[in-house]
Amino acid sequence: MTVQVQMVRFALVGVVNTGTYYGIYLALLTWLPYVAAHVIAFAFSMVGSFFLNSYFTYRTRPTWRKFLLFPLTNAANFVVTTIGVYLLVDVLHFGSRYAPLIAAGAAIPITFVVSRTIMLRPEPAPRGREPEREPERVPQA
Repeated sequence: MTVQVQMVRFALVGVVNTGTYYGIYLALLTWLPYVAAHVIAFAFSMVGSFFLNSYFTYRTRPTWRKFLLFPLTNAANFVVTTIGVYLLVDVLHFGSRYAPLIAAGAAIPITFVVSRTIMLRPEPAPRGREPEREPERVPQA
């Protein structure tokens, strides 16, 4: 699969992930402050993003190692979107309902590069065995 195909699939997963995040964010916003709603919605959507990117975008087997490293792919996204939401709401006085959608756009390229690096990184070989040459792939449908 080419990098261009992966980029398109990553974008599609991003649309689904953003919708999931935004739905959870709006639901939580009814009884939590916007920053708390943002953090919780972000955490839930990140788990879904891991599995969608694993199976659909990169066609690789999810592992505990990748799952534990995957939050690193969203660290920059989290920082950029959180600062963006704060600046948009508290500094520029945008509505808290739409600020996360605007802030999310700036973090997309960084998230793709880090995500691709983690998801396609070969698993370390058990001691006494040669390392894998290729990551395990999920059979294409």
